[in-house]
Amino acid sequence: MKNYLILLLLAAAMLFSSCKKTPAPQPLAPVPDERQMNWHRMEFYAFVHFNMNTFTGMEWGTGGEDPALFNPTALDCRQWAKVCSDAGMKGIIITAKHHDGFCLWPSAYTEHSVKNSPWKEGKGDVVRELSEACSEYGLKFGVYLSPWDRNHSEYGRPEYIPYFRNQLRELLTSYGEVFEVWFDGANGGTGWYGGANENRVIDAKTYYEWPATYDIVRELQPGAVIFSDASDIRWVGNEEGWARPTNWSTINKNAFRESDMQNREILHSGEEGGTDWVPAEVDVSIRPGWYYHRSEDHKVKSLSELLNIYYESVGRNASLLLNLPVDDRGLVHEKDVEALMKLAEALKADFAVDLAAGRKVMASNVRGNARKFRASNVNDGNPQTYWATDDSVMQASLTLDFGKDLSFNRFMVQEFIPLGQRVKRFTVEALVDGTWQMIAEETTIGYKRILRIPETTARQVRFSVTDSRACPLISNLQLFLAPKVMEMPVISRDQEPFVTISAADPGTDIHFTTDGSELSASSARYDSPFVFNTKGEVGSF
Repeated sequence: MKNYLILLLLAAAMLFSSCKKTPAPQPLAPVPDERQMNWHRMEFYAFVHFNMNTFTGMEWGTGGEDPALFNPTALDCRQWAKVCSDAGMKGIIITAKHHDGFCLWPSAYTEHSVKNSPWKEGKGDVVRELSEACSEYGLKFGVYLSPWDRNHSEYGRPEYIPYFRNQLRELLTSYGEVFEVWFDGANGGTGWYGGANENRVIDAKTYYEWPATYDIVRELQPGAVIFSDASDIRWVGNEEGWARPTNWSTINKNAFRESDMQNREILHSGEEGGTDWVPAEVDVSIRPGWYYHRSEDHKVKSLSELLNIYYESVGRNASLLLNLPVDDRGLVHEKDVEALMKLAEALKADFAVDLAAGRKVMASNVRGNARKFRASNVNDGNPQTYWATDDSVMQASLTLDFGKDLSFNRFMVQEFIPLGQRVKRFTVEALVDGTWQMIAEETTIGYKRILRIPETTARQVRFSVTDSRACPLISNLQLFLAPKVMEMPVISRDQEPFVTISAADPGTDIHFTTDGSELSASSARYDSPFVFNTKGEVGSF
């Protein structure tokens, strides 16, 4: 008995010693701060463009519009919030002031606001109503404040800056917690400017004295991220709804500010080894325009288009800011609601059953052979645990064993980014009929990467990190079998003229004709873009 106790004590001592000898990996700088981590977790939230432009039919107002034009007949911010909540969005950012300078709150610093509109006899406050609606529906609240003000007489001169900052203080002190402050990059140009009706050019890098302006946000809303010239988060470089497959959350912030803002490569892909954590936000509208136009009621994005946007933003290490142009009644239009609900239903179906949950996982290397960093951390449902390798191991694999043949067409993987973004390249293989087959060869991961792949039936799946900036840390690995999206393929032709036909799901069989004949399974199968430079009709199914 005595010897048995000694053995137990020795085993316990060895285990304790092993734990002590296996410290967590050192952070790979830069890493996200707490506000950025909270932002990453939101993933999908709404932009609401609703302001004077809604009533003038413009996208950029001149600044000389009469406040009496602003008069929604059925404004209901609770409807906006309910729609966004039902769609699975986590917050709403409102255009509190766009370039025309009209304010959706009764600002004490201008008469160009809702207080001089007929809506609610000048007693209304859209910003307050939305803030309260967001609170009611469990959504976070954010504000867009245009630095450019085409109404203000002093814009372009030093006297405008205190005005701009006073309005920022109003928004950050009167409407509860703010998760994001959005400063648009459009600055300077023609405008009303108090009746001057002239062109005013400013240096956007120096005119606003951004460091002092950012300090106001940090003081009044310390939990808010700032969207602006590579501050906390960056513009992805397009308004079409996609991020690059290679997408680093890091850039060299100082060099970026000195470079041309049109350098799309940095915006699209970030910079490997960048000195600052500045992840990408994808902003795109559910319609062609940012503001509501009745002529676009039939141009709301289809389910296939919205799914592509989701997978090419959230699925590529970015957050998705999807714009809903509230109409002149003050409501999210029925067609927009319908499209958004279809998207929500499709995403719910896509991720309904995690095929990896609870399955056996084997790793080629485990950091210090410690349980703390074991392979099963990737499918335990806990985002705070992760699989890690020894510091010297930059190439390693995880093998997931289903125990039987299962079919899947979605692959999701996440890094433990509180310790930095590391993975440069990875592959996914499937054991099909006893043979390993390559399913995907990709680059970065970051907060989240989701791959849409042709439906594959396999007994095992192997995820391999083939190149990494430091030992890889993987917090989550999931597989799903998403239902097929049965929508008509999208046909487009470029200037070359090549015709491209695309479907919502990779691997979908597409058949087409170019002579107007009846489509059938015997029609030509589409495999790649083709030249079509004659007059005629291309059909597909």
